[in-house]
Amino acid sequence: MTLTARPPLTHTLNALEHGAPLLRADAVALLSAGGTDLARLMALASARRRPSPFITYSRKVFIPLTNLCRDVCGYCTFARSASDPKAHTMTPDEVLAVARAGQAVGCKEALFSLGERPEERHPAMRETLRHLGYASTTHYLAAMCDLVFRETGLLPHANCGVLNRNELELLAPHNASMGLMLESASPRLLEKGQAHWACPGKAPDLRTQTIRTAAEVGVAFTTGLLIGIGETLDERVDTLYALRDLAADTGNVQEIIVQNFRAKADTRFRNGPPRPAAQGEPPQESDPTGAMARAGTIEPSALEMARTIAVARLILGPDANIQAPPNLTPEAYAFYLLAGINDWGGVSPITRDHINPEAAWPALDDLRSVTADAGFVLRERLAIYPAYQTPRFLRPAIATRVQELVGPDGLAKENAPC
Repeated sequence: MTLTARPPLTHTLNALEHGAPLLRADAVALLSAGGTDLARLMALASARRRPSPFITYSRKVFIPLTNLCRDVCGYCTFARSASDPKAHTMTPDEVLAVARAGQAVGCKEALFSLGERPEERHPAMRETLRHLGYASTTHYLAAMCDLVFRETGLLPHANCGVLNRNELELLAPHNASMGLMLESASPRLLEKGQAHWACPGKAPDLRTQTIRTAAEVGVAFTTGLLIGIGETLDERVDTLYALRDLAADTGNVQEIIVQNFRAKADTRFRNGPPRPAAQGEPPQESDPTGAMARAGTIEPSALEMARTIAVARLILGPDANIQAPPNLTPEAYAFYLLAGINDWGGVSPITRDHINPEAAWPALDDLRSVTADAGFVLRERLAIYPAYQTPRFLRPAIATRVQELVGPDGLAKENAPC
């Protein structure tokens, strides 16, 4: 049998080089581009990035306030059941100890990561909150953000799932910015066996509504997509366009993360997510036999990440801040600089990535060297990007602290007071 090679996407790439917008159908095709198509795609995306000599990162501590959660995502190793010996809700003393350790080594961001509304699922969390003296996890989070800010000057950035207006108004005075990954715009992933099955907080409309409400309240948000969790390429492209439209509509999306799925041994997706069904084929659930793992398709490759980053840059435009976590592809993260990112995200010198505990952060000297090898200068930023350091997004106390820490360009000053 003679195999016919896929025709190169010459016409699409030529049009893009002359300033044409990227059409949805062409974006899907580019996600499967290979060979010279991929090289041209990456070069085009890199050139489309806003001109700057800098690639930024935020020096942070990771504070996992509680690992109880109402959701049970198929790929998540962070969330625990209340009966699990690893289940834990941090006390104020524990929170402050981590924050002070970060302050001592020059961190400026306190990333609070926690399960979504765990008291809805776990009676034990309701009892913990009663003992601590708080009406809800959100109230406790707000108090801990305030405590860390007052005692250490670290800028809180809370990532705690979907929120309503009252919750956002409670958290806003104590956060420099907040985060909520869209992950995917596909409601199909809520179906049985899929990544977001039995996860009420992962409904795409609830996630986008949280960010829209946050714009009205005045909170800058980081969001993004998680690739390789069983989505189709069409769904991946739809997510990128949804993020573009959300950013345009709200004006509060400060950063978009392109993050790759990493398999965890203690999760439902330990052998990979369901393979998207072909047309006319019944849907599959997860891969209990490990066939996908043996075929080498369990996690997105560095090339797949590079393609997705490049297409994201072309869809989102030159002014979008696009991040890819360096610790999730430790052998190849330099590659992402060639595909159009302009930020490495939060990197901690002392705390691990509790969402991906197997993936150590790169040493800052190594990150600086890799960035320099690609022709850029590594610069530290704060939890809120320069363009968002305005009265719309910063309450007075946080704004004053931000001004203490930044130079004229809005990035962190060298030897800023900690």
